[in-house]
Amino acid sequence: MAHGEFSIEEFVSFLLRARQHGYAGSAEKLEKPQRPGFKEFPPYVEGDLEYTDSYAGYYFAPGQEVVRWRGIPVWAMAYSGGMLPKYYGNLVFTKNVYSFLKKALLRVEPERPFRGPRKFEEDKFMYLDESEGDISNFSGTEKILHATLARTEEVYRQKYIGGFIIHIGGLASPKEADESL
Repeated sequence: MAHGEFSIEEFVSFLLRARQHGYAGSAEKLEKPQRPGFKEFPPYVEGDLEYTDSYAGYYFAPGQEVVRWRGIPVWAMAYSGGMLPKYYGNLVFTKNVYSFLKKALLRVEPERPFRGPRKFEEDKFMYLDESEGDISNFSGTEKILHATLARTEEVYRQKYIGGFIIHIGGLASPKEADESL
């Protein structure tokens, strides 16, 4: 990274620990989010690194994860998607799908620290994730399939994109980062 303050391995290790304190982990949502209408989790901080996780919606729920280093955004991932439209309104089934999704997200692989593992199965659910790129610049799609006696069908799909944020001159002071816009 441009600042030389931590290695990619250290960054990925931090990200994997931080996610245990966001949507997939055990964190409670903030009562007063910064952005009204969003569900946000308390920032997870280790030294100079801070991770935030937030999303809006339920059946279709776009969101974002951001890592700041000394207050400057240095990495972000945005995602958008959710339950396929035919399941909108099916609250009980959706809760089961999202419970399974959280389990899959906690099994993310350090080599691909974006969403979940390439494949994870439990009971009648299967999580699949395909991605391109590395931690610095990536995109992908995750899906959840559900098996019934008759067939297996896709019930959830989400696309994501992200990577390191490069400011003018690399990482700079927050003032310089703001002026780069």
